[in-house]
Amino acid sequence: MLVLRMNVARVVIGMSALSLPQSDSRRTEIEKYLQPYVQSNNFAGAVLVSRDGKDVFKKAYGPADREKSVRNNTETQFHIASVSMQFTAAAVLRLIDAGSIKLDDKVRTLAPGIQGAEKITIRDLLMQRSGLTDINGLPDYDEVLEHHQTTASLIAKIQDKPLLFEPGAKYMHEEHSAYNLLAFIIEKKTGLPFASAMEQLVFRPAGLNHSGVDDDSVTPSDQMAKGYEPEGIDGLKPAKAIHWSAKTGNGSIYTSVSDAARWVDTVFSSGFLNSASRGLILDTSTRVGYGWFRGQNTRLGETAYYMNGRAPGFSAFVLYLPSPKVTVVVLSNIYSSATTTIGYDLAALSLAQPYESVHFRKLAAAELKRYVGTFQFGPEFYQANAKVSLAVRDGGLVMRWPSGETSVLIPVGAGRFIDRSYWTDVKIERDASGKPAALIYDEFRGSLVR
Repeated sequence: MLVLRMNVARVVIGMSALSLPQSDSRRTEIEKYLQPYVQSNNFAGAVLVSRDGKDVFKKAYGPADREKSVRNNTETQFHIASVSMQFTAAAVLRLIDAGSIKLDDKVRTLAPGIQGAEKITIRDLLMQRSGLTDINGLPDYDEVLEHHQTTASLIAKIQDKPLLFEPGAKYMHEEHSAYNLLAFIIEKKTGLPFASAMEQLVFRPAGLNHSGVDDDSVTPSDQMAKGYEPEGIDGLKPAKAIHWSAKTGNGSIYTSVSDAARWVDTVFSSGFLNSASRGLILDTSTRVGYGWFRGQNTRLGETAYYMNGRAPGFSAFVLYLPSPKVTVVVLSNIYSSATTTIGYDLAALSLAQPYESVHFRKLAAAELKRYVGTFQFGPEFYQANAKVSLAVRDGGLVMRWPSGETSVLIPVGAGRFIDRSYWTDVKIERDASGKPAALIYDEFRGSLVR
């Protein structure tokens, strides 16, 4: 999977008129902002914005199950993919607070079979600086998702592989395997299956009554959203079913928007963790740690703690701004990274800062053909030295990657599109004669080759 930054072509709107957090005008403006996403089938789910512990906006949109005509509501449970990591990290910190383990304990005491176990510490795992090979990048990862897994079986997939770098040296990419291993350690230390351990260590003490771990034994219900994925320019289809146990520790948790907001309050504003452990999460000296990205957000002008996640059928975004005490939660049962864009815009809106509103367009086939071509990117691109092609298919414009994957491009302006899969800005530059000359994808430029 590609991991891309979100930079969407949209219209900037001032918010000076919306000064009161609980005002009807603010809620109306949020509604107006969200409607294009909902109507274009790029968002269905639930949204919560709070300030100073009070809800500014809380509402659900679209179906939880389209085949059964069940609607999402504010207590609907959504799989939250990588946002799960912050719950796993908190469980480990609770064990540390209790004296069961220490941050600088070596992994070899609990998982001696792993390459480099004598070097990797619990701290390295929590900060995703372990150097472990990432299970999500293995050639047979799709097969892993097709079968029930245990923490031991997940670790076995990578335990014989050499470390990618010296533990603690750097953050290279999201380490899903590190959090598989943390789940294994939680089981070892508690003597409980991961789902039961999380209930005891996290969900019950934090008062999260609509949250849990999907270990493949969860019974489907109207309160559990079914996942969908984009099809074409505005269609949806059921997402491919996976075994969520294959994401134990790094992506197997489900929750509601109310529980997610309560979780933020619990982590940052309560005695759930002792002061030293909470300080580890608050520390912004490193960008990644303990299930959070953290640091100064230049757009919002605030220190920000956030996490996003995406897994088949679902996407999630959680943001906390401690100075104005703003929390934003966006949970969706559509496999689209639009949730991150939505979350940041709603944060700006709640602070009466400029935000961006998206406007989707439809183009005739003759107009779409004017964008057809093949473009060469350089070695720094997401797929190094890739040639990507734009083609007209099923009444829309698609981008074909060398991997065989295709992305549908949604028109949003003259020569401007959004990659529907990754919610990334795409621009077409033309030469003096009006023919395509270059493709700008996010911050990368590819030149026309044919």
